[in-house]
Amino acid sequence: MKNRNVMITLMALLPWLSISLLGNKTFRRFLPGTIFMSLYLLAEGTLATRRKWWWFPFSLKPNVLAELPLILGPFFVGSLWIFKYTYGKFSIYFLVNLIVDSFFTTVMLNWFKKIGYVSLIRFTRFQLSLLFMLKSIAMYGFQYVYETIFSSRGKKEDRSKNM
Repeated sequence: MKNRNVMITLMALLPWLSISLLGNKTFRRFLPGTIFMSLYLLAEGTLATRRKWWWFPFSLKPNVLAELPLILGPFFVGSLWIFKYTYGKFSIYFLVNLIVDSFFTTVMLNWFKKIGYVSLIRFTRFQLSLLFMLKSIAMYGFQYVYETIFSSRGKKEDRSKNM
């Protein structure tokens, strides 16, 4: 079981090695949408545990949500990277998320089940894929609204349209 703990810890930490390549501006720009969805995922994980949508037979630490390594590692950093290259081009964003989510629900879910990290109980892979896509759309929508309301980037675009 120690090997599983090491793999899961590495899964959470290794994506953070790429943050310096992302760029400070990009990190700050897309941080609100990524934080919003990460907080949503934490709430969803609690609900999923209660409703037995999926099951994590163990956690790295007691009383800590078992999906936390997934949320703070590949999801958080991956979302920043996907936003960097696809934000403003929704169809490409949607396609990239479809590919990444499909990879997760097929390849990664099999591996996680094999190492005893997670199993689906009341959710099928298809339902999980649909849930992932809805969350991707919600995160994009949140980022769009955030930039429109709070960011100077959205306000500059509005001013230039009015002139």
